[in-house]
Amino acid sequence: MNYISLTPLDLAIAACLVIALAATSFYLKLTIGKQLLIVAIRATIQLLLIGLVLKTLFSSSNLWLLMFVASVMLIVASREVLARQKHKFHGWWAINISASSLFVSSFSITLIALVVIIGNQPWYSPQYAIPFLGMLLGNTMSAVALSLDRLSDTVWREREVIEQRLLSGETASQALNTIRNASIRAGMLPIINALATAGVVNLPGMMTGQILAGSPPLEAVKYQILILFLIAASNGLGILIALFIASRRLFDQRQRLRLDRIKT
Repeated sequence: MNYISLTPLDLAIAACLVIALAATSFYLKLTIGKQLLIVAIRATIQLLLIGLVLKTLFSSSNLWLLMFVASVMLIVASREVLARQKHKFHGWWAINISASSLFVSSFSITLIALVVIIGNQPWYSPQYAIPFLGMLLGNTMSAVALSLDRLSDTVWREREVIEQRLLSGETASQALNTIRNASIRAGMLPIINALATAGVVNLPGMMTGQILAGSPPLEAVKYQILILFLIAASNGLGILIALFIASRRLFDQRQRLRLDRIKT
C-alpha cells in the first residue's frame, strides 16, 4: 500500500493551529485555552506511548501482554466515565457501574468480531484486537457517560416529582421509567447521527485512515460499516447495563430515593 509519511514539521504545523485556537480562547477569555493545550499535549504523549506499545505487541502477539493493555484501557475508560458526570455517583459501587457496563459490552462485542467475523489466527492478534477494542471502548465510554450524566442530573432536578410518584404507589422502576428512557436516547444519539450521516456528511475516521493508507475504497467501506454496527451494538448494551445498575442504586430496598448516593 502506498502512503505519504508525515514528518515532525507536518505535525508541528497542525499543532500551530491548536495553539492559535488556544490563543484566541485566551484573548476572548473563554477559559478553555489552558485545558485545550493540556489535552493536546496529553493526547500527543499518550499516542506516542501507545505507538511504542503497539510496536512491541505486534512483534510478539503475546496474549498476556494484550490482556494487560486491555485492562489498562478499561480502567482508564471507567474512570473517565465517572469523571465526566455533573452529579457524580459515589461509593464503593460507583466504579462498578462504568467498569461492568464497559467490560460486558465492549469486550464481548470485540470478542465476537475477532472470533466470528474476522476469524484471524490467532484471534487475539494485536493488529486487530487493539484497534477494535479501542474504537468500541472509546465510543461506548462516551455513550455511557452521556446517559449516566443525563440520568443523575435529571433525577436531581426532578427529585420531588419522583418522590411524589413513589408516594402515589408507583414502584421505583415506574417512577424512573421516563427519565431512564430519555437517558438511553441521549446516550444513543451520537451513534444514531453517525449512522445517519456516514458517507454523506462525513467520512468516518477508520475509513478515512484506511483510504489514506492506500486501501481500496470499497474494502475500507466494508470495514467502516462493520465498525459502525459494532459500535451501535456496544453502545446500546453498555448503556442498558450502566442504567440498570445505576437505577437500582438510586433506591434502597424499601423503594426510597437515595440522593445521598450522588454528589450534588
